[in-house]
Amino acid sequence: VYLAGAGLAGGVVLWALGLHTSGSGVLDARWGLIPLVVTAGLELLRRTRPQFAFVCGTFALVFDMFTPGNVATILMFTDLAYTAVLYGSPAAARRIPVTTGLVSLGVTLGFLVWWGEPQAILVGLGCAVVSFGPAATGALVRNHHEAAEAARLRAEQTALLAEMDRTQAVTAERARVARELHDMVAGHLSAIAIHSTAALSLDDPAASREALTVIRENSVAGLAEMRRLIGILRDSSGDIEPAVTPTLDGLGALVDGARAGGLDVTLDAGHGTVPAPVELAAYRIVQESLTNALKHAAQGPVRVALRQADGALRVRVSSPYRPDAASRAPGSGAGLPGMRERAALLGGTLSAGPDGDRWLVCAALPLADDTDAREGEAPA
Repeated sequence: VYLAGAGLAGGVVLWALGLHTSGSGVLDARWGLIPLVVTAGLELLRRTRPQFAFVCGTFALVFDMFTPGNVATILMFTDLAYTAVLYGSPAAARRIPVTTGLVSLGVTLGFLVWWGEPQAILVGLGCAVVSFGPAATGALVRNHHEAAEAARLRAEQTALLAEMDRTQAVTAERARVARELHDMVAGHLSAIAIHSTAALSLDDPAASREALTVIRENSVAGLAEMRRLIGILRDSSGDIEPAVTPTLDGLGALVDGARAGGLDVTLDAGHGTVPAPVELAAYRIVQESLTNALKHAAQGPVRVALRQADGALRVRVSSPYRPDAASRAPGSGAGLPGMRERAALLGGTLSAGPDGDRWLVCAALPLADDTDAREGEAPA
């Protein structure tokens, strides 16, 4: 509206003062007010109907050439050419600069042929300044706008991907902490539950004292591991050193603890040297398998075997199985899924299920160098 009002007012002032672009015209100077008013009205459509305004403005400019001419009409037409490219459709933005350039070239060649003098080039140059120049400027500005919009969209996509990565990382870290917490504490709590039940059911002071001793040892160990894990999670200063990650050298102590809980465990640890992530995963699988045997297995021997074969560490835990055997301690049901997740993180496999009168847990953990080292970073 401001552009239309200013252009119309300026054009009327120039017309009143008799200031025209040429000294003569086919039509009287009063006819010059028609293209002036039309072009000013088209300025109101420069954003909503830019292509329509440019086409109508072209006809108004051609009509203005038959009058003495008005500078305001020409200036408003250049704005219409500029906005037609800037705000028009992508197809129009490509066509208009090419079309105006060809028209300018055609006008130049036509006047050269007609006049036969070099001054005809000035006419073509004037046509290019009025039509091709604004259209080319609009194309440049539109390209800059599109590039800026593309950069903004890329930045938004990058931020979205970063947020998705952060969410996935948080979810993965929560799952890892949950696995570690379950593996560290479930065994101790299961032993406490089983021995407390025994202490309550037995009337033998010696047996009750032995059961209470085991309960105290497991509760103290469980509290120590819980305190250590919570300290690592809460402390961000880096002053607290993380606990040593369990290794397969600790299987002996793990088996001794299971025996203290009442299991008849035999260990065949022919695993050799394995990468740290595989070592931790194998330790946790054996630990969870012994915990499950303590809670669910029937009476009988429990066998634990570790071997390297075909580029993988094979873990096999076998315990007595009786479908109708009652569980000696409640469980959360997270043990087997946690073991499968550990094996999957290393690119391995784990199966667990009955095999006749035995319950078998079999895991194959690849020993490749590119094994996911994240598993080895888990606090113990």
